[in-house]
Amino acid sequence: MYVRLLELVDFRSYAAVAVEFEPGPSVLIGPNAIGKTNLVEALGYVATLGSHRVATDAPLVRAGATSAVIRCAIVHDGRELLVELAIEPGKANRVRLGRSPLSRARDVLGALRLVLFAPEDLSLVRGDPADRRRYLDELLVARQPRYAGVRADYERVVKQRNALLRTAYLARKVGGARGADLSTLDVWDAHLAEHGAALLAGRLELCAALAPHVAKAYDAVAAGRGGAAIGYRSPLGESLTADRTALRESLAAALGEARLSEVERGVTLIGPHRDDLALSLGPLPVKGYASHGESWSFALALRLAAYDLLRAEGIEPVLVLDDVFAELDAGRRERLAELVGRATQLFVTCAVEADVPRSLLGTRYTVSEGGVSRA
Repeated sequence: MYVRLLELVDFRSYAAVAVEFEPGPSVLIGPNAIGKTNLVEALGYVATLGSHRVATDAPLVRAGATSAVIRCAIVHDGRELLVELAIEPGKANRVRLGRSPLSRARDVLGALRLVLFAPEDLSLVRGDPADRRRYLDELLVARQPRYAGVRADYERVVKQRNALLRTAYLARKVGGARGADLSTLDVWDAHLAEHGAALLAGRLELCAALAPHVAKAYDAVAAGRGGAAIGYRSPLGESLTADRTALRESLAAALGEARLSEVERGVTLIGPHRDDLALSLGPLPVKGYASHGESWSFALALRLAAYDLLRAEGIEPVLVLDDVFAELDAGRRERLAELVGRATQLFVTCAVEADVPRSLLGTRYTVSEGGVSRA
């Protein structure tokens, strides 16, 4: 799989730009804050329907415009597919696949499989659990696109259940115990247990498959200083298995036990949306104990592990390294170059060409104010 064409209209800093690419390494070179990351951010948006930099779509639309368009021509198994996304903040995205409109934007997921590593990924190690959950769920969808529906169904149930709990909480504050109407909470409990079990089973299977790749990638990046491990952390216990029936029963029981606390606080306290991915180096957790270099190496290992897992399962994703080499010493640069050099398509962004190992220079593009040209 590779991207042959990327075209942007009113996306970030670009009024209009179109760039043709080839398989192999493509290096985007230009000063900081000139628009290099905007290009790979657009690719990431096609792959995940989200940005790795911002939580909402509004910043993606160029100042003064009302919408943005991303067109991406993807070649897979000798066939080309055109994806078109129209981003209108506050409205549902309009999506075309092969020039045919799709009724649901999430149906485009899987058209482009992509793994992107950027400086923001340090939050995978040092940030909140939400960052690590997002990492898992996006990889889960890249691996098996049907999980986009599972994830959407679960998030819808949590939203509805939270709304019920919040309404009852506020009513109780005003009218006492008689003001709380929780007659439908049992129904939402059943839905949460059902959809939560499906999502949780997928995450557990993913963690088991991903763990050896994380250990291997960290060992390679850190020059033999191994010991990296991941695990899934849930209030349901540390020895969970990916049995959906057992998980559904465990979730239902945990919701029953947490009912009083949830009613008192007006929020859902049990479910995959509260879980975390545990990261460790040897006997210690990475967060709070790892040095900056170790944290950076672990974050990079998580992305490389995702890439290796997809490749091992017959999926050849596009790989993106956004401003990564400037953060690495010479030894880590060469080791990383060796790890990614065989990618079918690799995008590298950099401000200084000398930061990129010669083996990855490939096709070079100069990014300037509002434009991209092949060097």
